[in-house]
Amino acid sequence: MRYLVDDMLHGFRSTPVAAQWLGLLGLIPFGATVVAGLIPALQLHSVALQALLAYGAVILSFLGGIRWGLAIVKAGHADLFSPLLISVLPSLLGWIALLVSGSTGLLLLAFGFSALLLADLRLPMAPDWYGALRLPLSVGAIAALLMGVLF
Repeated sequence: MRYLVDDMLHGFRSTPVAAQWLGLLGLIPFGATVVAGLIPALQLHSVALQALLAYGAVILSFLGGIRWGLAIVKAGHADLFSPLLISVLPSLLGWIALLVSGSTGLLLLAFGFSALLLADLRLPMAPDWYGALRLPLSVGAIAALLMGVLF
């Protein structure tokens, strides 16, 4: 376990600074919507839930777009179908989560982030640091989505 943590910390440290900062800043809307939804005095529960769902769907779709971009740059023409198919699934799942809304939508998004994280940790086309960046960002997003179920 210690070696895994050491590898992840080393990988995160080798991540370009711009990716670190922009990735971490991307967690702010997740945290802000959770805080807004959990403070009863603000009475923003429904707005916070919708904002969390929408942001989660957008970011999940963005992650699928990263896979699309990596596939078209690195895969040969004959090898494109599977990577491109996998890359559109996050957008479809995000869309379905928006349609079903509420706790079910948040749980679908949490599932999507979890599944995509597992797939992306073994993504051969990505830079070496990509998985190390994705892990804390995805854990933060998943935690926020699951906390949103409490709204």
